[in-house]
This record gives sequence, structure tokens and C-alpha cells, in this order.
Amino acid sequence: MAAVETNPRADITAQPNGLALRRFKDKSFIIWGVLATLIGLGTLVALVGDLVVDGAHRLSPEFFMTFPSSDPAHAGILSAWVGSILVIITTAAFAIPVGVLAGVYLEEYAPKNPLTSAIEIAVNNLAGVPSIIYGLLAVGLFVQLLGMGQSILTAGVTLGLLILPVVIVATREAVRGVPQDIRNAALAVGATKWQATQHHVIPYALPGVVTGVIIGISRAIGETAPLILIGGLTFVAFLPVTLPGDHKFEVIGAVDQYGAPVTPEATELVRIHHDGVVVMPDFSEVAVEAGQDIELPHGATVQTVADLGDAVASWSPTNWLGSDFTVLPIQMFNWTSRPQAAFLENAAAAGLVLLLITLLLNGAAIWLRYRLRKRIKW
Repeated sequence: MAAVETNPRADITAQPNGLALRRFKDKSFIIWGVLATLIGLGTLVALVGDLVVDGAHRLSPEFFMTFPSSDPAHAGILSAWVGSILVIITTAAFAIPVGVLAGVYLEEYAPKNPLTSAIEIAVNNLAGVPSIIYGLLAVGLFVQLLGMGQSILTAGVTLGLLILPVVIVATREAVRGVPQDIRNAALAVGATKWQATQHHVIPYALPGVVTGVIIGISRAIGETAPLILIGGLTFVAFLPVTLPGDHKFEVIGAVDQYGAPVTPEATELVRIHHDGVVVMPDFSEVAVEAGQDIELPHGATVQTVADLGDAVASWSPTNWLGSDFTVLPIQMFNWTSRPQAAFLENAAAAGLVLLLITLLLNGAAIWLRYRLRKRIKW
């Protein structure tokens, strides 16, 4: 009796059920992905093109080297871009060391317990908190409670807190990406935990850390809401630092918010370092010479011209950290609130400058990451 074949061979050339539908879904996903990409790129190109059309003609050396003005044809961004640089320097000085050290500690040294888990959750959540919340925190804590005032220091620390979670998360991810075998090999030859971290883990994680830091700083450059809340000025016709030839003003004694002396009867012996003019409280003027010692009443103002030595001394952080400030986003906000079309052109030009700075920072991040990765050999 012949054996009966219970499992007939399947036809391998036959298409499985639903193959046509799966192919259709695959092509549909590709089409929708391409459309979404084109929509995003098209919107970006349209916005940048609008900025170029409106503001490119305003970009000139005078635009960068003049102060804001009520006349849009002569208004510039000198105080805004200098203020942005000083604020970002302060932000980086605070956020980079704190964020990198915190990220390395949490990933390499912190024990796994409920406390560190809560810290990790808090850091990840803080990365998504709206920036205006940091502004409200800064007003209550730094400006009012700690008395830091509406200064560059307050702005830098506020933006530092804003980007701190980004730096911590980027550092942790970069450190986590270093193979565990490298740590084990360093420990096996007698290195301490810190030596393995310092000489092996951190150098190998540096490309990712640098990328995260620069991306965080790029975000801080464009922030407006927290800086307005802590008192960033919308119109600034002075610099936090002094340039040779600038006018210097020194008020003798303490004055109130209206400029009146707190102790009108008090006087003070003042050494005059440069030729200039003293404006008395009654608005009379007295010419003074360098090297002269003169008794001046409180409320008098000594007006002189800064030399190179004054300019160099003004760059000391103790001088400009407590100064009032403005930044490019605030200057743009001020100009866009004006009804004149010429101010809108100035805002577009400032937007191009801000966009160029952001692109340069991101380009620097890509270049640094490429250069640092070329040095890694494992």
C-alpha cells in the first residue's frame, strides 16, 4: 500500500498572504516621510528667505558698530551683540563645569538607589520645562532674595540653569557610550577609578560632551522670555565694557532712584585721573585736570574720557558682571513692536545675525565631534 503524503510541499514561488498590502504600506510611509521632510525644509527656506529679503540690505559695518536709535536708518546692534557675548560667556562658565561634572558623577560614581533615581528623573524632566519658568525662578531667587540685581551675572546663571539639564543628559549619554572593557582594562593594570575616568572615559566621551554643550549654548543664545523677566533692557545705548575714547561718568556718593543725593550735605575728596568736567548737583559745570584733588558734594558727576588702560580694566569680570544688559533676541523683540517698517527690517537683519551665530555654533559642534572622533582608537 502506497504511503499518503500528509504535508504537501509549499510553493516557494507563491506570494504570502498580505504581501501586496505590506508593500503598499511601506511605499506610503516613504512618500509621507518625504512629504514631511519637504514641508519642514520648505518652511525653513521660506522663513530664511523672508529674513534675507527684508534684512540683508541692512547688514553693514555700521549696523554692527552703532547703538540702537529712535531713527531706524541709524540704529544698530552694538550693545545687543556685545551683551549676548558676555551673557553667553557667563552661561558657559557656569553650565559647562557643573553640567559635565554632574553627568560624569551620576553615570560613573553615583550609587543606584532611590535618591539618584529621583535626581535622574528630575534632570530629564527639567530639560523640558518652558524657559519662562526659569525666568520666574530667577526673579524670585537671584534678583530679590540673593540681591544679584538685573545684571549680566543674573542672566548668565539663569540661562546656565536652563541648559544645565541638556549638558548633564548629553554628558551621561556620551559617558555611557564608552565600552565597559576600557574601564576594566584600566582597573586591571592598577589604575584608580578616577584615573580610569580621567585618562580613558572622559577623552573617549568628549565628542558627545562637546556636541551637547554647544547645542545647549545655541539654545541659550536665542532665549528671550527669561531675560525679559529678569530685567533685560529693550533699549541700551551703552556697553558693559569701556572702549578707548568713550565717555565715563562717575557719580560721587550714593543717589536715590531719581538721581538725588541721599546725603545732600556730605562731601568727598576725589582724585581726578583724566581731564574732564564735573557736573554739580545744581547742574553747573567745573573743568578739572588730571592729577587734581577736589572736594566734591555728593550727587556731583565726574565726566571724563576713557583711555586704553580704562578700557582694559573694564573687561575684568568684576566690572561687567554687575552691569545692565541687552541681547539680540530682546533687541529684535523691541524692533518688531514698533509700527515703522524700517524697524522691522532692522529686526530681520538682527535675526539673520542670530541665525548665522547659531549655524556657526552647530557647525563648530559637527567639526569638533569629527576631529575628536578621529583621535579615538579602540
